[in-house]
Amino acid sequence: GQFLLGNQLEGDSHLHGAGEQFLHAFLAKCFAKAPQLCRIARPLVLEILVARKVLPGGGLPPTLAHVLIALIERMLEVAARAPSGSNTQPWKAYVLTGNIKTRLSDEIMAVYKNKEKFEALTEDYRYYPDIWESPYIERRRKVGLDLYKLLGLGRDDKAGMQAQHGRNYLFFDAPVGIIFTMDRTMNTGSWLDFGCFLQNFMVAARAREMDTCAQAAFNRFHPVIRQVTGIPESEIVICGLALGFADYSRIENSLISEREPVSGFAKFLE
Repeated sequence: GQFLLGNQLEGDSHLHGAGEQFLHAFLAKCFAKAPQLCRIARPLVLEILVARKVLPGGGLPPTLAHVLIALIERMLEVAARAPSGSNTQPWKAYVLTGNIKTRLSDEIMAVYKNKEKFEALTEDYRYYPDIWESPYIERRRKVGLDLYKLLGLGRDDKAGMQAQHGRNYLFFDAPVGIIFTMDRTMNTGSWLDFGCFLQNFMVAARAREMDTCAQAAFNRFHPVIRQVTGIPESEIVICGLALGFADYSRIENSLISEREPVSGFAKFLE
């Protein structure tokens, strides 16, 4: 995948003004810098202004970054309504923007490009099976080959494939990266709960015209992630997620992965 905006929200300055004058000025700046965000910003900007007593004046007006964070808070509220066994709510989220997101990407890429350091890493948990069997191995191979074909990467282009995979650790240039974790003390059932939470968040993002890409690729880099973010060893690093606005002019975003028909995985019993 590939996202728009990147780090355009970094160093965003405050706009000053009162009431509708401020709102129009803010949305004009928003449209110039991030038209996708502008489409969904107006009602939230008004709420932020009222909450901070900026209507009709006074207080600190929000920046585009403030608006984006407020949107994420709303989406997390929606996601947290996911069902969980005995209402345990085992999920945790670390929302990264600006300098810390850039620093994490830089630190991971430095390890990713160093073969010795990369091979010394171990996963925080086993995501894939130790032994691949049909039909799962065929599905995995096909979606990978379909992506690389779109990108013009042949089977022997190992460098190209490595570079493409490395884009995971840049959050595909999305303005927001999220690292999700869960306490190690939780058991298998809590992973089901987390899946419901994650899907809720991704659906909430689409409802706000935003796009996501869940990224298990971060799992292996949990020592680097802990060093940069301060996530404790008591939490399992489950996955990352890129959040922003997909750049549909990029060929990789045209890939639609195949799905089994319902008859292939469901049985109706009477």
